[in-house]
Amino acid sequence: MAELYIGLMSGTSIDGIDAGLVDFSDHKITLVEFHYQAFPSELRQSIQTVSQANQAVLLQDYGTLDSRIGRLFGETSNALLAKAGIPANAVTAIGSHGQTVYHAPAGIDGFTLQIGDPNRIAEITGITTVADFRRRDIAAGGQGAPLVPAFHQAVFSDSSQARTVVNIGGIANITVLDDKPAIGFDTGPGNGLLDYWYQQHHSGLFDPGGDWAASGRTNQELLTKLKDDPYFRLAPPKSTGKEYFSAAWLQQKIEAFCELPSQDVQATLCQFSADTISAAIRQHAPGTTQVFICGGGTHNRHLLRLLAENMRLPVASTATIGIDPDHVEAIAFAWLARQTLNGLPGNLCSVTGAKVPVILGGIYPGGPGLS
Repeated sequence: MAELYIGLMSGTSIDGIDAGLVDFSDHKITLVEFHYQAFPSELRQSIQTVSQANQAVLLQDYGTLDSRIGRLFGETSNALLAKAGIPANAVTAIGSHGQTVYHAPAGIDGFTLQIGDPNRIAEITGITTVADFRRRDIAAGGQGAPLVPAFHQAVFSDSSQARTVVNIGGIANITVLDDKPAIGFDTGPGNGLLDYWYQQHHSGLFDPGGDWAASGRTNQELLTKLKDDPYFRLAPPKSTGKEYFSAAWLQQKIEAFCELPSQDVQATLCQFSADTISAAIRQHAPGTTQVFICGGGTHNRHLLRLLAENMRLPVASTATIGIDPDHVEAIAFAWLARQTLNGLPGNLCSVTGAKVPVILGGIYPGGPGLS
C-alpha cells in the first residue's frame, strides 16, 4: 500500500514552487509525480522587497503576502494531485518549507523566518500540513540550516565512497558523506548574485546555461575582493542567506569596478561561486572522491565546468545516483514531514550545531480530505 507525502519547496532564488508527490512504502523513496509552479512576477517582486535586509515592512503587507503564498502552495499541491490522478485523502501529509524572507540565526535571539501560511495549505487541500521546520533547530542552539543534509545522508551515502553533495540554489550548501558524522553548511552564494546581475542587464530571470558568464573574462582583482569576506573564514556550523549576500553587498564590492564590462562581472561572479564551493570541499572534505550536484545550479553548464576544473574530481548530477537534481529538495521536505509525523528528528547536530536532535516543525491538521 502506498505511503504518500507531498513536499513543497521554494528557495532563495525566488523563482517558484517545486512540488513532489512521494511514495515511501516498501522502504523505498519513489517520486510519483512532480509539478513546478512559477511565481507570478508581481508576487516574486513582493517577496524580494520583503526579503531585503533592513527593509521596513508594513504588517498589512507582510500578513497579506504570507496568506497569498500559503494559498499558492495549497493550489500547487492540488494541481500536483490532479496531475497525478491521486485523491487528497490518499496523502498522509504535506511538508512545506515555506518561503524564506529572513535568516539571521546568530546569537541568543537568532531567528529564521519562512512564510506561506500552513493553515491555508491545510484548508485548501484538506491534507495535514507540516511546516516551520527550521525554528525548532534554532531553539535547540542550531543554525536552522541547512536541513537537507539529513536527507542527503539517508539517500546518498555510500560506504564504499566519500561523497560530497552540493545543492546550488540562491545560496549553495554542501553535505559531506564519508565515514565520519555528516557535516554540511552554506558555502556562500550559489545562483543568487548571478541571477541578480543578469536581471540588471537582460529581460530574463537567469543566465541560461551560464552562457553570458562564459562570454566574459574573470577579473582577478574583483574576485579577490569578493572572496575577502569574513563569512568564508568562519568555521562550520554556519549558514547564510540573501539578506547577507545581497544586491547591496555586491554593489559595495563592485563600486570601484564601474568600467568593467557587465559580462566580465558575471564571469567573475560565476568563478566566485565555483571557488567558494570548491574551497569549502577542499578544506572540510579532503577525502571526497566524487561531487554530486543538485538544485537549479545544475543547469549552469559554465558553473559546473568551473567546479570540475577547480576540484579535479568527477562532478555529476544527483540523477546519476537516483534522484533528478530538480526534485531533491521537494522530496527532502516530504521526507522531513514523514520524520515529524513518525516522531523522529529531522536535524543533524553535526550539521546545524544544535545541542540535541529534535523533531522539527509544527503540525496543522487537515480536513476530512477531498476526493
